[in-house]
Amino acid sequence: MKIPNGLQIIEEFEKWSPKYLAMEGDPIGLHVGTLNKKVERVLVTLDVNEAVVDEAIAKGAELIIAHHPPIFRPMKHIQTDFPQGRLVEQLIKHDIAVYAAHTNLDVADGGVNDLLAKALGLQETKVLVQTYEAELVKIAVFVPESHEDELREALGNAGAGSIGDYEHCSYTLSGTGRFRPTADADPYIGKAGQLETTEESKIEVVVRKFEKDRVIRAMIAAHPYEEVAYDVFTLENKELPMGLGRIGELPESLTLKEFAELVKEKLQVPFARVVGNWEDTVKKVAVLGGDGNKYIQQAKRAGADVYVTGDMYFHTAQDAEAIGLNIVDPGHHVEKVMIRGVANHLEMNTNWQCEFLPSEVNTEPFKLV
Repeated sequence: MKIPNGLQIIEEFEKWSPKYLAMEGDPIGLHVGTLNKKVERVLVTLDVNEAVVDEAIAKGAELIIAHHPPIFRPMKHIQTDFPQGRLVEQLIKHDIAVYAAHTNLDVADGGVNDLLAKALGLQETKVLVQTYEAELVKIAVFVPESHEDELREALGNAGAGSIGDYEHCSYTLSGTGRFRPTADADPYIGKAGQLETTEESKIEVVVRKFEKDRVIRAMIAAHPYEEVAYDVFTLENKELPMGLGRIGELPESLTLKEFAELVKEKLQVPFARVVGNWEDTVKKVAVLGGDGNKYIQQAKRAGADVYVTGDMYFHTAQDAEAIGLNIVDPGHHVEKVMIRGVANHLEMNTNWQCEFLPSEVNTEPFKLV
């Protein structure tokens, strides 16, 4: 197994949680350091504070992948006798890069909100608040029959042919290709100046438009021909919508009090704030990690019996009560579910000499009295 470059790790990560999914203005991406280096250990964390940086140093991590951007607002100065300045100083001194995936990881299929919905046992989940719908293109490429399997594999590995819950989808037609190499050509088949015919396959794959360039690069790299013949068609059909939050159903109905206890247990929190009548029946559940105050109306319109989200404001809670929407607020820190989720995803989808280490530092600032 090879040791990956940091750029390769983030390229793989962004196949799952691409930047284009992030909300406008979200400061995602590389915050400190460089990705252009060998990386043998990646620390995955919810937040980046001094304790987490100390953990990264102790564990020998060269890269931190975080959910909450450590530089959320522009820094006017880096003074090393202040906490944020010390944090940046330590990262640079120990050559530790920090990469943040925030709302793009919230939106991603299998990201924060799917992880929360899964933890609560929700079934038949759908997007709560649509924020993105991917445009699709179709790529049709001609290849000699001897190389069609190899090319299909390269296309699929680059992300082509993903349709819903299926991947590596393609369609193949057989035919005869004709060409005459010029004197300057270096043909894989045939000779300069002679008309050549060969049995070829036409492979068609659907590709998300934002992934088109990457797929074409992979296609050309795997193709035996000096000049690759291919077509790109814009499609009218769209991919399934993506967005913030999820809504689904519990396997069986619970009272609001029973459900609040379930939230505490499954999301591993010591307390939760609740709005509503303890005896209300809960079956349909909306969940949105982080601060979900602005989406109470969407949860209500979607038919949710209860809305699970963090940082609920006093007046927003009153508004939810007025429209008959129950609330369970387990806090912002439940997004810690992404720590193990991201580490598992990268472990399962790579074959490198690289460890993906879940942070063991508790960054929850609140305590019960």
